[in-house]
Amino acid sequence: MIGKEWKIIRTLVISDIHGCYREFNALLRKADYNPGRDKLALIGDYVDRGPNSKAIVDQVMSLHAEYGAVVLKGNHDKMACDALLSDDEDKLDLHWLNNGGFYTLASYVGADADFVQYDLGWAEYIRIKHWIRQVYKHHLDFLSSLPLYHETEDHLFVHAGIDPALADWRTQKDYDFIWIREPFYNHPVTSTGKTVVFGHTPTFEFQHDPGIWFSPHGDKIGIDGGCAYGEQLNCLEIGEEGYKSYNVRLGESS
Repeated sequence: MIGKEWKIIRTLVISDIHGCYREFNALLRKADYNPGRDKLALIGDYVDRGPNSKAIVDQVMSLHAEYGAVVLKGNHDKMACDALLSDDEDKLDLHWLNNGGFYTLASYVGADADFVQYDLGWAEYIRIKHWIRQVYKHHLDFLSSLPLYHETEDHLFVHAGIDPALADWRTQKDYDFIWIREPFYNHPVTSTGKTVVFGHTPTFEFQHDPGIWFSPHGDKIGIDGGCAYGEQLNCLEIGEEGYKSYNVRLGESS
């Protein structure tokens, strides 16, 4: 209703979209996302591995600009920017391309992913890289500028996790916010006083299914359902009555 001020009653948290545009939008529909009443928190990895990274970045930018969606940086977002913005760091390019970057490249040039992956020469890659840097500079600027974490009264949102060994987690290396694994999820977190909601490591690493994982210590919640690995995309609802979850399987569009 025009002119009515809505009360934010839910936070919807999604991670590791990885170019899965169809599944992401199916998940928003399934969760009945309403930007007038829901806070959307996206906690990293919008690109690589999946088929339509460009469309996801476009949409995430719009959700942030129009509705104030929280958008955090993931390790794949940083890898893509490091490679595409570098002029002479071949190792950065290879690291990105070998971790699903070919599919991001294909989504920007509109080519068949298999053709790009297996037939792209280095000179052609460099040409495309400079073209993306020029035409989609606003995408790279956006991804490069994303924050590493977001706090609310009860929750800390972060892509990969925090270092439980530190008395003040805010002092940890930027690297750990987007890359940490075992030192975080294998040890209790007490330094935040909040529940840490994270992605990065698929939840089937902690349990027998790709659904949302709740730590037995009650200190962390993992939400990466491994959609880009053939599993599912998860959404964690944080509401007045506690937690609820939604998911769509890879290939699901409604």
